[in-house]
Amino acid sequence: MTTARTVTAEISPKLGELSADVLFGDVWERPELSKRDRSMITVASLIVLYRTDQLRGHLGRALDNGVTKEEISEIICHMAFYGGWPTAANAARVAKEVFEERGI
Repeated sequence: MTTARTVTAEISPKLGELSADVLFGDVWERPELSKRDRSMITVASLIVLYRTDQLRGHLGRALDNGVTKEEISEIICHMAFYGGWPTAANAARVAKEVFEERGI
């Protein structure tokens, strides 16, 4: 399976390098926020920005970082009031696909 990070590195090597080294190698590793908290913030941001492709990957990362299915559901509901109903409805569809893929 080709990941978004793989495609980014293939098409734009410098962006891939910055993503790996700065975003995931530095920012995500800073101790001031836990990875769980960073995942919740990222998921909320991607929902309100309607970034479906990135949301899919970050929902998986959020689950890996200890965010529960129920918490993701609540984030989606909460974001409906800030990003609009269509963005939340879209996020619910994407989350359902991710949950089904993981068997949860």
